Amino acid sequence: MSYKLVIAEKPSVAQSIAKVIGADKREDGYLEGNGYIVSWCVGHLVELASPESYDEKYEKWRYDDLPILPSQWNYQIAAATRKQFSILKKLMEREDVEGLVEATDAGREGELIFRLVYNQVKCKKPFERLWISSMEDQAISDGFSHLRNGREYDNLYQAALCRERADWIVGMNATRLFSTLYGQTLNVGRVMTPTLAMIVQREAEIEGFKPEPIYRLSISCGGITALSDRFENKQDAEKILNRLKEEKTAQVTKIDPADKQEKAPQLYSLTALQRDANRYLGFTAQQTLDYTQSLYEKKLVTYPRTDSRFLTEDMEGMIPNLAQKMAHKFGFTKNVQVHAEQVINNSKVSDHHAIIPTVNVADAEFGELPSGEQKVLSLITARLLAALGDAAVRNEVDVEFTCADTVFRAKTKNIREKGWREIQDWIIGSKADSTDSEEENEDKRGNAEMLACIAAMTNGRSYPLQNPKMEEGKTTPKKHFTEDSLLSAMERAGADEMPEETERKGIGTSATRAATIEKLVRIGFVERKGNKKTKYLNP
Repeated sequence: MSYKLVIAEKPSVAQSIAKVIGADKREDGYLEGNGYIVSWCVGHLVELASPESYDEKYEKWRYDDLPILPSQWNYQIAAATRKQFSILKKLMEREDVEGLVEATDAGREGELIFRLVYNQVKCKKPFERLWISSMEDQAISDGFSHLRNGREYDNLYQAALCRERADWIVGMNATRLFSTLYGQTLNVGRVMTPTLAMIVQREAEIEGFKPEPIYRLSISCGGITALSDRFENKQDAEKILNRLKEEKTAQVTKIDPADKQEKAPQLYSLTALQRDANRYLGFTAQQTLDYTQSLYEKKLVTYPRTDSRFLTEDMEGMIPNLAQKMAHKFGFTKNVQVHAEQVINNSKVSDHHAIIPTVNVADAEFGELPSGEQKVLSLITARLLAALGDAAVRNEVDVEFTCADTVFRAKTKNIREKGWREIQDWIIGSKADSTDSEEENEDKRGNAEMLACIAAMTNGRSYPLQNPKMEEGKTTPKKHFTEDSLLSAMERAGADEMPEETERKGIGTSATRAATIEKLVRIGFVERKGNKKTKYLNP
């Protein structure tokens, strides 16, 4: 009997695959059955060798030995995973194994993990690629029905090699260079260092910031408080204030009511999910990735390491059923709007589509999930339903008063039609809380009162002027980076300098940014400061 050897990225994924394809006999380091052998890597089994493998002289860090630029690259087996590598080697060399199925994560790093093992063993057997975005049984089954020739992904492998070797060249040489120059170990990385530079630059701007005084005038008119533009000169503001004290009325010179639509938000990419989880829940980027990865392996969400925020056309038919099941799961009894066209765009999906919940959520015991996974799953589900919903309609009214040759403005807004916001708030609450804060409730009451006052006004009419005064303030510096704002800065870095058609912009990728931040914290270059929910990243 001949076998196909399936190699997954980790044991839990291998077990899910084995269950679907009928490999139910457990052996040491693999499962076997139904014409398949299913085994696994444990992360990177094969890694780039250290400089001393090229020449013993590199054991000591010397300025004169730099740069280290290998003409051929050496690889080594990670000591902690040598046993599993040996198992894979024996399996690949078995005479009854006629071919392989590459079932590592469907992305650049997954491609690299498999290829390095395959090449290290010097395997020549043909291999096929399993490319799936969900660990659902049906997705695995469909994936095995549509296996692709593994060589179709050679370019992805080459891209991964370029990234890996660039990291080694930059990191190894720059770390040794600056460490020898300054007499202490200074870690330098291709992604880590520019990220650290952004944090340091932000802190320097904050520390060097010199606040400047600013002045604004305010008046009360018809029950509305309106403000002037800023004055940089106190004397100029005082002159106008003195004139205002002599005036009896102010004229309404503009009433501009307008309905503005808030389009439904896009689905989550990993970075977008990490930003919201940090902003609303206080999770670090790494925590969010870990929770989402666990949900993926539990078959409750789709593949997490994606930079896309859309789905593909072939998924359009399943969206209404998925949306109804998710709404029912969270107890939303109103009719769910499903505008599938809002989330479909083939051109904006590369390796993987956006992160969405799977239909398995409908039958899952939600309360048995760890708290962090519950919260992340709620975010992902809420975002799916919100992205499919009607636009929210916000009523905004701008009113202007003129007095003493000075314009005073007031603006209020009110949500007239909640649209997509309704189901999002149902699942995660306003700003991820179940109830509004006292401040938010006060704002709502204030907006309602202001709208009532504006409704009673007539454009061109004058109203009694009350309580003119000057408010003194100061300019404020930029805020410290949170993980939310740092992830945004990493994602946008250099975007203005790159052509629009550039495939990837920014520092790092969705899959690596969390690890970069954690490494900066771990080695002591950056520390988290602040309260439990809002932590700032400081050098």
